[in-house]
Formats: sequence, structure tokens, C-alpha cells
Amino acid sequence: MATTCTSKLKILYTGPAPGTPLTSEDLAALGISADLAVHYARAGWLTRLARGVYCRPNDPPALHSSLLLLQRRFEGLHVGGKSALDWYGVRQYVAQQPVLHLYGWAAGRLPPWFSDRFPAEYRRKRLFDERPDALLHVDPFEKRGGAPLVSAPERAWLELLSEVGMRQPLQEARELGESAHGLRADVLRQLLQRCASVKTVRLCLQLGREASLPWAAKLDAATLPTGSGRAWVARSANGLLVLKP
Repeated sequence: MATTCTSKLKILYTGPAPGTPLTSEDLAALGISADLAVHYARAGWLTRLARGVYCRPNDPPALHSSLLLLQRRFEGLHVGGKSALDWYGVRQYVAQQPVLHLYGWAAGRLPPWFSDRFPAEYRRKRLFDERPDALLHVDPFEKRGGAPLVSAPERAWLELLSEVGMRQPLQEARELGESAHGLRADVLRQLLQRCASVKTVRLCLQLGREASLPWAAKLDAATLPTGSGRAWVARSANGLLVLKP
């Protein structure tokens, strides 16, 4: 019994990568039952983060590993909007502790064990005509194996624009768009053609034209879902937002 216990502890401490939070299912795959996990936690060989979630002592959860775990529990979860742009180096201001913007397919709340360590906001967003298991232009960060899902810069900017007039100041969105002048027109076109928000489509086109961004001249508004011929008007904390077709 002692040999078996030692063997399982060795697997626990040498198998998973550093900073990996472990669920009861993960531990079961290592041969550690729920009862044994409770015993390990009481003995100090595991640290309990929440019901059914553990980490190894002196090995706190890392951000990327934690996001991978959340992706298993939140359908369509990915890093998006301003955070995704920041991950790709597109930023205006360096916050001391930036809030991580996460998006998913269904409503939900981030578990405290995650949000207490990583200030984050999770939002249900269905901005595009897509499936949660086949998100448009969402891939592992930098195409690395075992990396969390993150929006491509083009999708991230559209996610950011979708929140202008609510949580996102227009001026910051404008500045970030100018910083991301290298956005790919073909990717933007694919996303805009399947975008469910007229406001987002119009705002993208308007800001691109105003700043004479390279991709703007390559987009034909007539082929995009810009809505009716009327102006789109909304009142926000930044004043009146008027978007023409």
C-alpha cells in the first residue's frame, strides 16, 4: 500500500506540467480517486482550490493552464477583445493589472479560485454566425500546442467594437484600430460577412475610413451586412454615437 501511495504521489508530482490546476477527473486519470484526493489534501500533498479542483502545494495555478481548464467547462470560452489585442502587442496604455476579457457561448460566472488570482471579466457573446465548437478565427495562442484559445487580432478588434457605447470608450477603440493598422482585409471580410451586429460592421468601416487604414479600401460595404439605409444612433456615456450606412 505504501509503495502504491508513493508511486501515485510520484506521478502526481512529475506528470502534470507546473502550474496546472487539476480536477477530480484529471486526478482519476492519474489513478487518484476522489477519496484519495481528499486524503492527500488533508495530508498537505494537494491544495484544494474549490470543490473538485486542486493544485500541488507551492505550485499555484498558472494563467494559461487555468484557461485550458476553464475551456473544458465553458463552451466557446476564449480570450478576446482588448485582452487578445494586448496579447498580440496592440495596446495604448499599460495597466498595472489589466483585466482579462473572456468570451463564451453561454452565460456563466468565473470560479473564485480563478478570478481571485487573475482579474477577469467573462461575457456571453454571440457576435458571429458560428458554432461554439468551430469559432471563427479563434485558435491556440501563437498556434502553440497546449496554449489557450485566443481571438485573432481581426476578431478581437470587432469584439472590442461591439462594446463601444456600453463598456468600451470610442476613442480608445479608435486608437487601438490605428495601432492595429496591419489587420488582414480578407479575415475582416470573412468576419464582417457573418457578423450579427450592424453597429459593429458600420463602426469598423467608419473608423477604417476615417483613419485611412490600409484594409479599409479593400472592403466593399455593399457586400457586408450594414443594415437599412437609415443611420444607426445610440446614446452612451461618451455622447451620441451616429453610424451611417
